[in-house]
Formats: sequence, structure tokens, C-alpha cells
Amino acid sequence: MSLELDRIVFAHVQACEEALLDPEVRRDRERVAELLSWDFVEFGSSGRVWTREQIIEHLAAEDYQPPVIEGLTCDWLADGTVLVTYRTVRANAEQSPSQGQSSSVLRSSIWVMEGDLWRIRFHQGTKVL
Repeated sequence: MSLELDRIVFAHVQACEEALLDPEVRRDRERVAELLSWDFVEFGSSGRVWTREQIIEHLAAEDYQPPVIEGLTCDWLADGTVLVTYRTVRANAEQSPSQGQSSSVLRSSIWVMEGDLWRIRFHQGTKVL
């Protein structure tokens, strides 16, 4: 792959990943379904395993405040397959943000090219203790 193509693909996949953290996109079942592979699975930071259908329903109904994204990187795993890793940070709702209380989750996603669309096939969130 050329560096220019890498840059274009990584920017697109990053935008798709960030879209999944946007409350407006999360509430849009059609948009989320377009971003998720048919065999999508998520290992949530809570320890729960989510299917595609469960995530679509859950995101449409949740009350969600997006976290801050830190250190997002993209790397090729194979032709048509990209690994995205990053950390999300949010102020702890039970503590005052001014006291510096926050929670962090390490995240990884595998994006695959399906036809002419990039779709997320796997996501995992791991709480940072």
C-alpha cells in the first residue's frame, strides 16, 4: 500500500470509529447498522458480550455523553483489515471533574472492507484500573 492510500484509509476508518462515539449517530439505527459488520461482536468494558442486534438496540435507547478520545492509531492487519486502538477518558459522574476524577477505557476495533464499505467486525473495551 502507498503512504497516501494508508493516510486516506486510516482517516476514513478513524472517522467511522469516531462516528460510533457520536450520540446522534448512536441513536440512528440505520447509520449504526451500516457501520457494523453482519457478524459484529463486542466484548464490552463491563465484561458483557454484545451481538450486532443487541448493540443496535442498546445504542438507540441509551443516554450517552461522548468521552474524550486519546492516542488513536490505525494499523493494517491484512489487505482490507485495519486495527484501531485508542483510549477513551471521561469525567466520573459521581465525582467532581475539578477534583481530577476520571475513568479510562482502552479500546480496540477491527475494521474490514465489505464490498465498498468499511465496517467494524470486532470491538473490545478494557477498563484501566
